[in-house]
Amino acid sequence: MKLFRWAAWVFGWISVLTSPSLIAQEALPIPEPPFTGTVDIDARRSTPAWATAVTAPQGAPNIILILVDDVGFSATSAFGGPIETPAFAALAKSGLRYNGFHVNAYCSPTRAALLSGRNAHQIGFGAIAERAAGFPGYNSLWPKSAASVAEVLRDDGYNTAAFGKWHNTPVWQISAAGPFDRWPAGLGFEYFYGFLGAADNQYYPHLYRNTTPVEPATRPEQGYNLTDDITKDAIRWLHDQDAADPDKPFFLYFATGATHEPHQVPKNWIAKYQGKFDAGWDKLREENFARQKQLGVIPANAKLTPRPEGLPAWDSLSAGEKKLVAHEAEVYAAYAAQADYDVGRILQAVDDEGKKENTVVVWIFGDNGASAEGGPTGRDAIDIAGNPKSVSERLTTIDELGSEAFLNHYAAAWAWALSAPFQGTKVDSSHLGGTTDPLVISWPKRIKDAGGIRSQFGHVNDIAPTLYELAGIKAPATVDGVPQIPLEGTSLVYTFDHPEEPSRHHVQYFATSGNRAIYKDGWWAGDLVRSTWEPSRTPPGTDPQGPQDYDVHPWQLYDLNSDYSQSNNLAEKYPEKLKELQALFDEEAKRNQVYPLLPAAGDIPSGRRADQNTFIYQDGVDRLNGRLGPNLDGRAYTIDADVHIPAPGTTGVIFSRGGRYGGSSLFVKNNRVIYEVNAFGSRAGQMISSDPLPTGRVHVRVEITPANGGQHANAATDGTRTVLPGSGKLFVNGKQSGEGSFLNLHGTGTGVDIGSNLGSEVSSEYHAPNHFTGEIEQVTIRVQ
Repeated sequence: MKLFRWAAWVFGWISVLTSPSLIAQEALPIPEPPFTGTVDIDARRSTPAWATAVTAPQGAPNIILILVDDVGFSATSAFGGPIETPAFAALAKSGLRYNGFHVNAYCSPTRAALLSGRNAHQIGFGAIAERAAGFPGYNSLWPKSAASVAEVLRDDGYNTAAFGKWHNTPVWQISAAGPFDRWPAGLGFEYFYGFLGAADNQYYPHLYRNTTPVEPATRPEQGYNLTDDITKDAIRWLHDQDAADPDKPFFLYFATGATHEPHQVPKNWIAKYQGKFDAGWDKLREENFARQKQLGVIPANAKLTPRPEGLPAWDSLSAGEKKLVAHEAEVYAAYAAQADYDVGRILQAVDDEGKKENTVVVWIFGDNGASAEGGPTGRDAIDIAGNPKSVSERLTTIDELGSEAFLNHYAAAWAWALSAPFQGTKVDSSHLGGTTDPLVISWPKRIKDAGGIRSQFGHVNDIAPTLYELAGIKAPATVDGVPQIPLEGTSLVYTFDHPEEPSRHHVQYFATSGNRAIYKDGWWAGDLVRSTWEPSRTPPGTDPQGPQDYDVHPWQLYDLNSDYSQSNNLAEKYPEKLKELQALFDEEAKRNQVYPLLPAAGDIPSGRRADQNTFIYQDGVDRLNGRLGPNLDGRAYTIDADVHIPAPGTTGVIFSRGGRYGGSSLFVKNNRVIYEVNAFGSRAGQMISSDPLPTGRVHVRVEITPANGGQHANAATDGTRTVLPGSGKLFVNGKQSGEGSFLNLHGTGTGVDIGSNLGSEVSSEYHAPNHFTGEIEQVTIRVQ
């Protein structure tokens, strides 16, 4: 019997070791090994055996991948900027700084390439998720043929978690109905805590834990802040992993909402930068450039490119304008500094656990260049029609920048200043200012040239193969039986020990919003549609026979081997080289699903039927994606609510849509039912029932009729809007009980809640969430 058991054991392990599915781990997930014990009717003649869990390769490091949002190349102190980033600088001192690392000039495309190792268009992210279009390169439908880094590491023995901004789920799939296979949890992350969209309020975020919507534990007046919240949750997760299995490696992806608009940060951080930007953006850019050369993060022969047309000189501003925009920069700097501090807390937690030595940290300080989307003087206070208020009016509320009062953004020229020495900003994929961001890689156990600088060309799609090599694993050929698209990136590990070795990443295309470029072995050719601060000249599709935007500018050509900052356009000098690169771009564009260059957005599936005009909700529905709910903007509609009022004094929200920056709410206060519309943060209309509400079953009806055939505002030639009046009636149990005028029926709110108002409140008449203390049978909304 012993001989039989020994033979069975040997045969079982021979089967495991020779199984083709385990060779080089080319197929994931790794199948469970066969049972190697023996089974007999009699337990005394049976031998138990346990399946061996999948484990990471011996000595595999922990991995922390950090991505900060909307940061220019010269913003951080580690790369010559004015914003103190001691955690980033300390990591750079212990690791390597890369000054030739490139991103995709836009949020979702960078994240898709980062987490997959492929080009963004290959997996449907040629645009941000909110601007998806019905073409393979733009549909935001991450394919099964491109497993994420988290999927691969998880199936190879890592624990995985993601915190903060995601921005790679189709917008119409963000609901309780899913599907969830393109949420973080469906793409390899065993745990997720954060938000799914492009940006979120730092004080009233729309958070999810895994696939469940959750609300912050505290409110802004109690000190709540999103970056602080996700940091605490990430540290808690690290401590849980250490307590449960300290030897199992982890992969932690931490992507801040900072520094994307809204620029919201506590006042104590803002105070640290008071007066630091009073000299203006022209002077700041020169100072950044000088510091960069002193630090050696740019070549000694690099040239500072001039301010582009369309951005004003600092000295051309009025005193009031200077005061306003200088404070905007103070707020932004504080926002970035806080993000650095909180990442530092995570790294300190790893050090406290004794795991710093064998933890790889990859920190990219920007998913695209600095954002110039704030316009000439930034953005904060707006009027009821959505127009920016005058500078003099905005100065009266200047101290509220950074608070929950505004969804504020800084002036475009700050983005240019913080991109030194390059041309271009966010969305401009034809220039380095939109596509170059600081990268630091640290691994104390492996990297010996601490504080070194690396200048090889790198791209965000290089990170996945880098992590695989560091972890000692191979990118799989199949995952869940699906053949995988080959990786596009090239591992950067060769740069660790060979600072002068030529780049192994030879060709890379860039394409965002019609802007495009191609890199090949030091040469760069690019075509700019328009800078962010410029108006669109030729809307795509306006004239089917005429040129589109991408035809209006000549291509430019640069030799980055001798011209680090793109200061010398060589298109006229080397026309044949330009033609060669243009042909290469066309080849790469076709291979990667880049065409059409400017697909029209707006045909994104909404999640609702195209002909749906009736929406019925039961009590308890909350955080319903606005794309699934009714579109009330500029429309005639009715709201019918059947509720039960148990006693006088019943209060709370029956129906709400949106929050303090725009929306509508039907609620009960002081025994009266109230309907209020909020447009861009201002009350745009309110109706209050004339009689106290009776107890028992009550039917409430709201009727809204817009003026001028449904138009809610007129747009002037200069882009400003004029509000138009509309009217409303309020009924209780079939009897008219109120009426009102609504100056602007553009609600701007998105998410729908029944029985509460989650997030920020639509009306100043109550504090969120203001749960309804009665009972709600049903709310029906009909849109004409």
